[in-house]
Amino acid sequence: MPSDDFEQIVSQHYEPLYRFALSLTRTEADARDLTQQTFYTWATKGHQLRDRSKVKSWLFTTLHREFLNIRRRAARFQHVELSDANEDLPAVSPEVVNTLDAALLLEFLGQVKEPYRAALSLFYLEDYSYKEIADILEIPLGTVRSRLSRGIAQLQQSILVGTGATSQRAMLESGTAEPIR
Repeated sequence: MPSDDFEQIVSQHYEPLYRFALSLTRTEADARDLTQQTFYTWATKGHQLRDRSKVKSWLFTTLHREFLNIRRRAARFQHVELSDANEDLPAVSPEVVNTLDAALLLEFLGQVKEPYRAALSLFYLEDYSYKEIADILEIPLGTVRSRLSRGIAQLQQSILVGTGATSQRAMLESGTAEPIR
């Protein structure tokens, strides 16, 4: 592979891959390592990819696989069974969302359990379709929908708790406080 081609691929895909890695690992150092490992894998095995239009998807899939491998080796990855319980969470008001900054939102995203966080990151941070997420994470399309739904519920709960919106809502419902306007 010519070095110009490699440099172009790195410059084109580094930032989105790093953001995805950061959403998975929640630490800058681990995200940098994971992104670097992904490009190392591309440098050694990228020539095997026949359809060059799928480079981005290949990189994201490789990064996610490497993340899972690291987690398995460290014995920190725990399989989480998806329950069929429907979580009844209040909606986050636009006022609360408008007050959040990107760093705080990433912190809340970091509180979402891993299988849901990966799907949320790919959908909301990288604008992947359900089908593309299914391909990258190597899971069925229905599982993508389920993980997004459950991840959004967890993210909403984190935002409500983290911004104090739940305590204000409880006071409003009990009639002990007036809405903040």
